[in-house]
Amino acid sequence: MKQHIVISAVGGDRVGMVHELSKVVADCGGSISESRMTSLGNEFAMLLLVNGNWHTLAKLEGEFKKLADATGMNIQLRRTEERAARNDMLPYSIDVVCLDQTGIVAGLSGFFAQRGVDIAELSTRAYAAAHTGAPMFSVQMIVNVPSRLHIGVLREEFMDFCDHLNLDAIFEPVKN
Repeated sequence: MKQHIVISAVGGDRVGMVHELSKVVADCGGSISESRMTSLGNEFAMLLLVNGNWHTLAKLEGEFKKLADATGMNIQLRRTEERAARNDMLPYSIDVVCLDQTGIVAGLSGFFAQRGVDIAELSTRAYAAAHTGAPMFSVQMIVNVPSRLHIGVLREEFMDFCDHLNLDAIFEPVKN
């Protein structure tokens, strides 16, 4: 029977980290079914959802402890279950661009939380505008909207919210 474990790893950004972590998974007989990896400052962070049988997961727990001790990476493991299909939710993509300001993510997440909308994915990036060098901020999100909500009303409320905070936004269905 397939079992699942979530692995988070953070360490100083260097060449070979992805290989080290993925090799441990492969050597233990695990299979990476989902992952997110990124550089954040001088650190590299990975989130992996790995599946395998009970023996594989037990081996992973031991081998990742050894790898953390040897490399100084912060590695956490947590057993989990496969997520059930959510037929009562509709996926939407949100893209926001604005001048960088404090509280953007808190404001957006609060807007959706108040309406019972689940944030499935969120990615942000601060950057300098091409010609002016102005500090900019972008947010990409995938949200799961409960089917009980009227999407037209939610979209209008969201656009009003964004206009109030001077955020340029796009709210559209996820394209498969």
